[in-house]
Amino acid sequence: MGAWRTDPTFAMCRALVDGAELSSFVGGPFDVRAVAAAIRPEATDGFLLDEVPWEHFPQGDHVRDAVHLLHTGDSPLRTGTGVVSGMCANDMRAATVLAVPFLIRIAADTRHPHRADALAEVSSPARARHFGVASRNELLLHRADTRDDTLYDDYGVEVTGYPAGWSVAAARAAITADTALLLPLLNDPSPATRIRAAYALATAADSDRAVRAAFRTRLGAEQDPIVRAAMVLATAEATRNQPHPPTTEWMRELWRDRTQVPEVRLAAVIGWLCLTDEPTPDDLYAAVDDLASDERAHAMDALPWMAAASRSGETGLRHCIREMLHPEQPDPAGYDDPWAPNC
Repeated sequence: MGAWRTDPTFAMCRALVDGAELSSFVGGPFDVRAVAAAIRPEATDGFLLDEVPWEHFPQGDHVRDAVHLLHTGDSPLRTGTGVVSGMCANDMRAATVLAVPFLIRIAADTRHPHRADALAEVSSPARARHFGVASRNELLLHRADTRDDTLYDDYGVEVTGYPAGWSVAAARAAITADTALLLPLLNDPSPATRIRAAYALATAADSDRAVRAAFRTRLGAEQDPIVRAAMVLATAEATRNQPHPPTTEWMRELWRDRTQVPEVRLAAVIGWLCLTDEPTPDDLYAAVDDLASDERAHAMDALPWMAAASRSGETGLRHCIREMLHPEQPDPAGYDDPWAPNC
């Protein structure tokens, strides 16, 4: 935290604490939305990292170095892996947003040795306050538009005092701008890459019909049950961001379809519950009881949505089922024990 006090943005955050209007900083050199939008396409395509004002945001030099290491692959022991996701986990997103277009380009390069690592980091800045979240009201939720008239919108502030909503909005805008690079990854030979591509695309600021249609198309061709489930959850998240009643009804049909693999039906259960406030029907309870085995719950933690919803002592699927269908049940014993295995 000491180093953060030497960053230029600290003056802005101090001013906000002292009563300055957030709106007075909109579009300026410390508004990461404006900074990210101003990066030249030639700079991202050519990895001209020195054109990006990393120094304007907390730990920006650290993020720049990580992107450089990932891009060049200088050493197998120093690739920059985990820096972006680690900073986001520590609630410091602003500088990581500037890495998003570069990470996407690394991920899209089929010859790059660290493309999987880069893709795993892409959507980290675009999600906030989602770890451990499993309720019907909040899972898959893209919160309200960030506001420029108050520091305390739905996202609040990062640990540094920076407006978290600005970081999330900028990251989603960056992903939206590069959907054309991410969409082909839904057909990548690697199942993990297909899942991570869907996870990133689901955060696009304007998940239009083309993105949603791409998930449905991949679902129709996909053979891997876990990847199929990923396409269903990605469709649900995109639809929660941009409501589409026919997709909500399709989710209902999907979990009721006994010809679908159990992973798809369970993903559709979760998606449908998040997309509607209708009462839970009896046949949904019955389907979950029949399909949600312990083995399947552990397997579905390979899905980043479920991994994020998991807690110590409880898999993501079990946590979702308990929160969404049985909210009266208490937390399981040991759920707050960091050393407890997911059950």
